[in-house]
Amino acid sequence: MADLDTLVSQFQNKNEVAFQKLYGMYSDSIHGVVYNIVKDTAIADELMQDVFIKAWHNAHTYSSKKGRFFTWILNIARNAAIDKTRSKAFKQKKQNLNSDFFVDIITSNDNLDNSTDAIGIKKFVKNLGKKCKEVIELLYFKGFTQKETSEELDMPIGTVKTRNRNCIKELRDMVL
Repeated sequence: MADLDTLVSQFQNKNEVAFQKLYGMYSDSIHGVVYNIVKDTAIADELMQDVFIKAWHNAHTYSSKKGRFFTWILNIARNAAIDKTRSKAFKQKKQNLNSDFFVDIITSNDNLDNSTDAIGIKKFVKNLGKKCKEVIELLYFKGFTQKETSEELDMPIGTVKTRNRNCIKELRDMVL
């Protein structure tokens, strides 16, 4: 862990070797999360590059007191992917999709298994109940908003928020 802390500190001090090492450590996981939201390899590749550049420029904002470096960069990636899916250009590009895109969105267990495996938490997510898996998949792996999740699962938004908070706490307790 001390090695990672040193690497992150070097990254924050604009050390290019540290950038390369962190990129090597996390790029596959970040790409997997982004791809599961945008469903387009070229866009995922582009966003992954953007995420690391944004992390590089904003490295001074990271604090180990607030959480792990991986979680910090993962949030940057997730937000970038969600922003991309909400952009006008992305929506126009996806208007004439083939049915494969929709099949990927509709499938849940395989998709969630692949997503969680990409970031190394598959074994923990498997231990969650069905209701937690549904909420986590929609919010974190498919990029749904809380409102969209509420509509998709036909439950009040307050229930989605509570379940999300409780499920994340349950995951955190398992991991730590």
